[in-house]
Amino acid sequence: MPSILCLAGSLRAAASSKAVVETICLKLADEAEFFRFDIGSLPHYNADLDPLPQTVTSLKAAIADADGMIIVTPEYNYSVPGVLKNAIDWASRPGYASVLKDKPVFIASVSGGALGGVRAQAHLKNVLGGVLAKTFVWQEVAVTHANTKVKDGYLQDEATEAFLFEALRSFISSLK
Repeated sequence: MPSILCLAGSLRAAASSKAVVETICLKLADEAEFFRFDIGSLPHYNADLDPLPQTVTSLKAAIADADGMIIVTPEYNYSVPGVLKNAIDWASRPGYASVLKDKPVFIASVSGGALGGVRAQAHLKNVLGGVLAKTFVWQEVAVTHANTKVKDGYLQDEATEAFLFEALRSFISSLK
């Protein structure tokens, strides 16, 4: 069974990105082994920190140990949240030889609006390409109007779940 590290791109306790991650982990638990990492525990990126903080070492180890990653990002000001970019910056060192190099990554986005975070996805794909990660090629999985589709900490929209799980099952199969 593939092991998959899941990152939610928001720090908010009731974030839609966290709800989508929790839904994935719950409903696909028989198809992969899912792990989470709290990106809010990381310090701001600073290349002068030596030795690396334990949380950074833990993030890098979690990525290295995973067969693949799932990143669910909200869209902040047409891009990814700074806290998510910070995690990628930490994991991307050393440049071109990091734990992200050749790592399969599935991307989904959430937004309270009608576009569902597709601009954030575009930026995230650009960033991941720059660190040589392998973004899974599929139709964009964008959870639109997320605030109406999340209830009690989980995604609860049948059509959105069906589309998301079809894409995720294909991603999981690609990891075997």
